[in-house]
Amino acid sequence: MKRKHYSEQQIIHILKEAEAGVAVTELSRQYGFSQSAFYKWKAKYGGMDISQLHQLKELEEENRRLKQMYADLSLECKVLKDIVEKKLPG
Repeated sequence: MKRKHYSEQQIIHILKEAEAGVAVTELSRQYGFSQSAFYKWKAKYGGMDISQLHQLKELEEENRRLKQMYADLSLECKVLKDIVEKKLPG
């Protein structure tokens, strides 16, 4: 059976419907997802709205870029240390 992929906006919409009082079993039947998927979504996206989701995505992207910068600088530092150690008379 092919898995359906839901966008974050769709997931938040489904969670808002559940908060409005629609039963999880009804939502899972209507949209075709498992109840365990619903509870995973609720743990990750519960209480968010679309603007908060966009902020989260921006922060995740910034975090990814910063981690990459740190990795690059750490590698560069290690290479420079290796060069200095080789040039020192020993």
